[in-house]
Amino acid sequence: MFALWSQFLAWLSPTRRTSAPEDQAKALIKAIDAGGLPLNAARVNDIARRLGLEVSTRAPMEETIERIRRALKR
Repeated sequence: MFALWSQFLAWLSPTRRTSAPEDQAKALIKAIDAGGLPLNAARVNDIARRLGLEVSTRAPMEETIERIRRALKR
């Protein structure tokens, strides 16, 4: 009975769709170009890594953002 109930609840719950790394990167760059400042360096690094870039935890965020820009232009 419990398994049936949990399947029913899973069916009712909305599914979370994650956007592609390219979409996340484009949204990040668009927000920065509009005057926003990224506050979470870990999120910027995560987006860069999902694009296939190797990112040092010591790399300046500005450098990582420029690398993301170049990766999107490819």
